[in-house]
Amino acid sequence: MPDPLPTASALCRFADAPRDTSVDASASASADASSAARYAGYVHAPDATRRAGLQAIIDAKTKPPGSLGRIESLALQIGLIQQTSRPTITRPAMLVFAGDHGIVRHGVSPYPQAVTAQMVANFIAGGAAINVFSALSGLTLEVINAGVACDLPDAAMLVNTPIGLGTRDFSEAPAMSDDEVRRAMALGAARVAHHAARGTNTIGFGEMGIGNTSAAACLMSRYCALPIDACVGRGTGLDDAGLARKRGVLAKALSHHPQQADAMATLAFFGGFEIAAMAGAFIEAAARDMIILVDGFVVTAALLAALAIAPDVRHYCVFSHVSDESGHRAMLERLAADPLLALGLRLGEGTGAALALPLVRAAAAFLCDMASFASAGIDDKAHAGERHDG
Repeated sequence: MPDPLPTASALCRFADAPRDTSVDASASASADASSAARYAGYVHAPDATRRAGLQAIIDAKTKPPGSLGRIESLALQIGLIQQTSRPTITRPAMLVFAGDHGIVRHGVSPYPQAVTAQMVANFIAGGAAINVFSALSGLTLEVINAGVACDLPDAAMLVNTPIGLGTRDFSEAPAMSDDEVRRAMALGAARVAHHAARGTNTIGFGEMGIGNTSAAACLMSRYCALPIDACVGRGTGLDDAGLARKRGVLAKALSHHPQQADAMATLAFFGGFEIAAMAGAFIEAAARDMIILVDGFVVTAALLAALAIAPDVRHYCVFSHVSDESGHRAMLERLAADPLLALGLRLGEGTGAALALPLVRAAAAFLCDMASFASAGIDDKAHAGERHDG
């Protein structure tokens, strides 16, 4: 195995550094900016000089050009990420990060905070949608307690390393200190490094946390410079009155926290332990040239944070689906993303990413195994304009 990349080791050094538990954002702004600059330098876009050659290989397959649609552009992306015309999907993994949010005390979710821990128990027992879909898709599943609001018993599937017992209520104070953000990012990076050491080259992230669509909406509002009403959805099923209350609570919270130029300060104000962990995981996965399966609204909010810190993460992201949660489509439009699926999902957990993995496998197999006109002895000129529907 290669030596560990500097991303994980650097993030872990932040976790081991002397802790400043203050949540005074102005005192930590310069430290956050320095940290963000260092993270950004660890991620680089794939070498684009292979693009023309890969596209020529794709166009020479036994089909009219472009007739496999999105599979062709996905194959090109995978080939560029892995810098080969024979990509592989090796030991794909799904990491589900769990954490609680202090903002739930204002009734922004129809479910009580205790459901987060109960759902983690369901993951461990194998009874959740992500368990079913991960098994079906051949994903190694891991659950990480990044900050659930109660102690959880140890279990084989659970990485039980909470940063804290839930975040603070961000309508009153920043959700996390700068130190907590860095430690959460270090946790996410370390889990990616763990799986990379075991051969994983394709990874997806999921989440569980009552109230985390509120955190995601505020992050979206800040990172995308959009009014909060354009970002807020019903989450786990708010009625009209609940949606209006949620909008009001979040608008008030945003008014209490000034716009921050620094991406990590914004993450500290409104994020969650699981969201910050996913931001660190995105950066680490990109630094390791992994294919990253991006799930729905909350995961994409974590990606917004990662992109604000390290923009080249974007090249490694495969957008699995467009969620039915209000705001996700606008996020994807801002990112010029072309999601693979549109199934009306709004569950989270990484379910959309798990469902999309077979398409990623198909794109890799297409690039590796489909014959070319030359290898099949077919006259490509004679077939160049032919249309195949079945």
